[in-house]
Amino acid sequence: MRLIAMVLGCVLAANGMAQQALWGGNDIVSPQVNDDRTVTFRLYAPNAERVEVEGDFLSPVTASTPVGETESPGKAVMTKNKDGVWEYTTSPLASELYSYTFLADGLRMTDPSNVYQLRDVASISNIFIVGGQPGDIYSVQDVPHGNLAKVWYPSPTMNMTRRMTVYTPAGYEDSERSYPVLYLLHGAGGDENSWSELGRAAQIMDNLIAQGKAEPMIVVMTNGNASRQAAPGEAPNSMSKPALFVPGMMDGSFEKAFADVMDYVEKHYRTLDDKAHRAIAGLSMGGFHAMQISALYPDRFDYVGLFSAAIHSNNKSDVYSGFERNLARQFCEPPLLYWIGIGRSDFLYKDNTAYREKLDGLGYRYEYTETEGGHIWRNWRIYLTAFAQRLFSPNRH
Repeated sequence: MRLIAMVLGCVLAANGMAQQALWGGNDIVSPQVNDDRTVTFRLYAPNAERVEVEGDFLSPVTASTPVGETESPGKAVMTKNKDGVWEYTTSPLASELYSYTFLADGLRMTDPSNVYQLRDVASISNIFIVGGQPGDIYSVQDVPHGNLAKVWYPSPTMNMTRRMTVYTPAGYEDSERSYPVLYLLHGAGGDENSWSELGRAAQIMDNLIAQGKAEPMIVVMTNGNASRQAAPGEAPNSMSKPALFVPGMMDGSFEKAFADVMDYVEKHYRTLDDKAHRAIAGLSMGGFHAMQISALYPDRFDYVGLFSAAIHSNNKSDVYSGFERNLARQFCEPPLLYWIGIGRSDFLYKDNTAYREKLDGLGYRYEYTETEGGHIWRNWRIYLTAFAQRLFSPNRH
């Protein structure tokens, strides 16, 4: 009887936990964005001796931050109340999308009261948005919405089927109109999900288009890892721990095979297939890819965006060894917009400065934007927002 009672107790307890999860879990609100723009975090951990919150809102970067010194998330110690709930309230925060995790006696964990999470390479963190600008641009608003599709396409050059994410603007399915295309590339450790999830690309495009600040366009977000078919866990036999560096990242393979992407897009979507209606941009490694691809195909892109771009590769690919020649061909009939943006404390700042000096010396025209902060998604969302507003219309550049 005792054994039966113990088993029954376990079953009832498990059922209770399932019911709790089904009907909403605990009643702790965390994070709580307050009316004064402060944010309160809470974690129920009555037996913990020390709890900290770690987030990008705790590492302010100013003009006094040394050039090239990349910031890391800051930490704040939380205070335990009589109910065993640890709390911390920030100072007023600027409008932005922020990320954070908790440290309970040194153990990193996500906030069990916040279901909104993102994966960046192999790290999971919670997110929240403080309203205003630019936070409202990154939020789902009551505007017409485009669609996101996960699209598998053949890549004969790579001899594999690969996946990309494609955004089509509101009204695409119900019209016969053809649209310009922005090819948007991720950085090292990323994949075809990065820009739509971490970069909030769909929200940015929906809101800018609805406000009349950007032209309706198709946005193609590729996987720049030439050895991978798709994001971790979403390709055959790919449920391994995501890694920052994988084979085929910057060896020329992706650049050579990029024509496969364009061919598929232009055959399967209603696109305007000329230089004036194609753009390419990328962050970090994707900025390097955008720089190389736009030069390799000089008659394809009138708009080029380099967001915190890597400038160099140690690989001896013939694509990269021919870059000087390709760049000269590209600027014989220069792009309408060659746009460079980087954070002042980005570790790639000096490389970008040297690249701009090179362009200056050759007389190649470009536009430059410098922001605070380093090699972070906060900057790349800002750059996409700014760059998208400059595309595909004479009065935008």
